[in-house]
Amino acid sequence: MLNILKKHIEKFVQVSDDQFEEVKNFFDIRELAKKENLLEEGQICRHHYFVLKGLLRKFYINEKGTEQTTEFAIETWWLTDNYAYEHRIPTDFYIQAVESCTILYISQDNQEKLLKEFPIMERYFRFVYQRAYAAAQKRVKYLFSLSKEEFYWQAVRNHPEFIQRVPQYLIASYLGFTPEYLSEIRKRHIS
Repeated sequence: MLNILKKHIEKFVQVSDDQFEEVKNFFDIRELAKKENLLEEGQICRHHYFVLKGLLRKFYINEKGTEQTTEFAIETWWLTDNYAYEHRIPTDFYIQAVESCTILYISQDNQEKLLKEFPIMERYFRFVYQRAYAAAQKRVKYLFSLSKEEFYWQAVRNHPEFIQRVPQYLIASYLGFTPEYLSEIRKRHIS
């Protein structure tokens, strides 16, 4: 399974088999049951998570007591509360397994040691963060420029395999509307 990480790294930088044998020692592996929380609001965010198998989501509980999903991570995607991770402070978020998952995780201390020992990994993480930032920018643009219905259909077009895996109530939470409204949108399209 660790070969998944190696292949992902090699999409951005070259790493030899010998180097990867050392790189992988900076990571730990963990199995998660469906709906198990990796991180809960108020905990210090100590790890950056890489999905080997499964699906994670990041969410917070808004002022109405409703879960608001802000991000998902499927295989080969990274997820954490970046601000809390970088500053070693309590998080405002939850990270939860939507499906049974196998994840790799790395602590900030181990990540720093990894980058010092293998400078090429600095380049890898730069690409990872750039892509995450670009995706966040695109989401903000869609939120402000598309109707809720257009936003949903854009997500369906861009990530059909992803939309099939995620329960509808979580898609609604991510897109910022109720499951009932999402049902209406889907019914209009079918009829």
